[in-house]
Amino acid sequence: MTQYAHVHPEFRAVVQLSDNERLHFLDQPRWIGYPAAQKILDTLLHLMQMPVRPRMRNLLIVGDSNNGKTTIVRRFVALHGAAYVNEEVESVKPVILTDAPPTSGEKGLYIAILEQFWAPYRESDSVTKLRYQVIHLFRTCSVKLLIIDEFHSLLTGSAIKQRETMNALKFLCNTLAIPVVGVGTPDAVRVLHTDPQHASRFDVMPLRTWEPNADFQRLVKDFESVLPLREASGLSRPHLAQLLYSISGGNTGDLQRLLLECATEAIKSGKEHIDQSIIESKSWLRPTRGIRELI
Repeated sequence: MTQYAHVHPEFRAVVQLSDNERLHFLDQPRWIGYPAAQKILDTLLHLMQMPVRPRMRNLLIVGDSNNGKTTIVRRFVALHGAAYVNEEVESVKPVILTDAPPTSGEKGLYIAILEQFWAPYRESDSVTKLRYQVIHLFRTCSVKLLIIDEFHSLLTGSAIKQRETMNALKFLCNTLAIPVVGVGTPDAVRVLHTDPQHASRFDVMPLRTWEPNADFQRLVKDFESVLPLREASGLSRPHLAQLLYSISGGNTGDLQRLLLECATEAIKSGKEHIDQSIIESKSWLRPTRGIRELI
């Protein structure tokens, strides 16, 4: 029987490392795919490869905080958006990923985008100058897709500023003939309704929290396969999966943190597997717990 068969083959060598090395391994970001994430990745790739048309299709990805939206779009950038130099020795940036500015406004949007190019600019520059600097860089670097994370931040500010920002995005989309993708909480949908034209330009794609079913059990099993523990935990067994679900609420990010805390405890204690007692000891990570419960 293969030693450490419960661990993915790529990470079995890590299991034999020291405790400190394994704890360091746990702190490193690691991609775990699942159907909903793959569907978003496929949709983004389709948008990026769409032929130019007068009215490019846009997308808004919405989901609860810490449910994996940013991880997915960063994965997409790593797979398909890495910058490179082409045969003509020109810098190409297929995808620009930026956070929405802290408050809505056209100038803040352009500055947030320019930061991703590491381009020099002056905050005192006019909106017109910043706008055409952005357009020039997009064309020069052959940008195919603009992704704006924290899209719900555009709700911060007056209705006039919100419309101003959305009109700027529409202008960029029309002028450059590229899709725009927003990523945010469900509140982000309200941004689209500043003008019916904006709502009609964006498809809304939800990333829902997990249900306590077989899909969740498969996700837990996949998570376990990247934990460098020397004994199998069997986390996908119904009673343990249900306990993990009750604490994480089916939120991908909260589940990941819970499992990392449990794995850390399993290594430090020498137990080398996650059992019910370890999971229950981390119930304080439950997102719905109120302050009064902790006092």
